[in-house]
Amino acid sequence: MRAGLRRFAANRLAVAGAVVLALLVLFAVLGPLVYPTDQVTTDLASANLPPGADGHPLGTDALGYDNLGRLMVAGRVSLLVGVLAGALATVVGTVWGAVAGYVGGVVDAVMMRVVDAGIAIPAIFLLLVLSTIVRPTVGMMIVVLGLVSWLVPARLIRAEALSVRTRDYVVAARAMGATHRRTVFAHVIPNTVGTVVVNATFQVADAILLVAYISFLGMGVQPPTTDWGAMLNDGISFIYQGAWWLILPPGLAIVLVVCALNFVGDGLRDVVDVRGRAA
Repeated sequence: MRAGLRRFAANRLAVAGAVVLALLVLFAVLGPLVYPTDQVTTDLASANLPPGADGHPLGTDALGYDNLGRLMVAGRVSLLVGVLAGALATVVGTVWGAVAGYVGGVVDAVMMRVVDAGIAIPAIFLLLVLSTIVRPTVGMMIVVLGLVSWLVPARLIRAEALSVRTRDYVVAARAMGATHRRTVFAHVIPNTVGTVVVNATFQVADAILLVAYISFLGMGVQPPTTDWGAMLNDGISFIYQGAWWLILPPGLAIVLVVCALNFVGDGLRDVVDVRGRAA
């Protein structure tokens, strides 16, 4: 553990990413408690005020909502959807890949052809189609994003499982009468945890980007609920009027959180990398 922390701390970008990520989480979770605003009642008389006007540090949007408060509330939705969708994708992909790699043979071939077929269909296309069929909600977006994002982790874990299933402790467990289910969940999956943890950070980043994509296209969560992508979509109409405060804050927040998660993922990769351990 100490050696792993030292390797993580040696990666300055990873440490910076962890700090930025922690600050963004605090901003989104605790910010509305410190700086409460009304994000339900519109105030058209205060619409599109520049930063600093009438006590609004980041100005207001087209409906008179305080932009700083809206950034905090939108951050809650973006981070919540990203984390839970990434976790769902990681769990489903890990179990699918571990079973396919451990069992092998025809089962592996069929399961991985399902994965290949899913990867061939762009996730953004599926999300847009589903958004036109059902009314997007936070819960629905979490489930849908999780169920279209599990394919990549499934392939990664399957490759790990193919290696793990031939190791002595797995062979010994089977020789002592362990069931396939116990072998997969007690021996195969725990020994792929390094790959799982690293990939989970990238899954969360990808989920946040997908949320921003579909919200920017107007297919995301419905008002008054919002996220950073929806804020960009709402502000893009006023960009030629010089209302930069409607575009820059949510865009910067998306860039920061995605970069931070990728840097943290790189740092975790250094921690679990065998060659790094030997060094």
